[in-house]
Amino acid sequence: MMSGHVKDRRPYDSRRRRQQAAATRSEILAAAQSLFERQGYAATSMGAIAAEAGVALKTVYVGFETKRGVLLGLWHLLLRGDEEPAPVGERPWFREVVDESDPERKLRLLAHHACAVKLRAGALMRIIRDAAPTDSEIAALWDRIQTDFRATQRVVVESVPKRALRKGLDVEKATDLLWTLNHPSQWWLLVGERGWTPQAFEAWLADSFCEQLLRPRPASAAPGSR
Repeated sequence: MMSGHVKDRRPYDSRRRRQQAAATRSEILAAAQSLFERQGYAATSMGAIAAEAGVALKTVYVGFETKRGVLLGLWHLLLRGDEEPAPVGERPWFREVVDESDPERKLRLLAHHACAVKLRAGALMRIIRDAAPTDSEIAALWDRIQTDFRATQRVVVESVPKRALRKGLDVEKATDLLWTLNHPSQWWLLVGERGWTPQAFEAWLADSFCEQLLRPRPASAAPGSR
């Protein structure tokens, strides 16, 4: 005979489970970032990442499969600033740069956002570059980063009216200049090696963008002048 008592069952809280999984993922990535920056990629093990994050080793493997998977997840997070899948070219800040009509304002805006990315991801980019010579998959990642980065610089250059580009510059040369100036190696040298503040670097970068890419214009035509 069945009892009339019905056992109370709480509904499965999938939202809370997703939140917990996201929090665990964030802890793992933060732990990996700390270890990679302190001791490098090669010297960091999956076990060390798990211990640093305070999670089981299996949890790290389930979430990322390999150490390269952890590195890739961390790269995407720091490059984009969040876990949303939209690439840089579709980010609101990048569209703001591309859509800006004033060439000088456009390049100064690019310098501002580029420095924000370097603050988040500059150290990790160096780790990826340094690991590339001894790991073919990391080398492929570094090559892709370089290719994607140059492509985004070209998009910015193509959004500048040709009449505003410095005399003698075509799109290819202008892209090369923008790519070189905006490359993380400049950040590593001036901020990392020489101790420049991020604010000083941004000011230099913005001025360099404008001086190298744009035709000089009268002071009365400067952005914001009346």
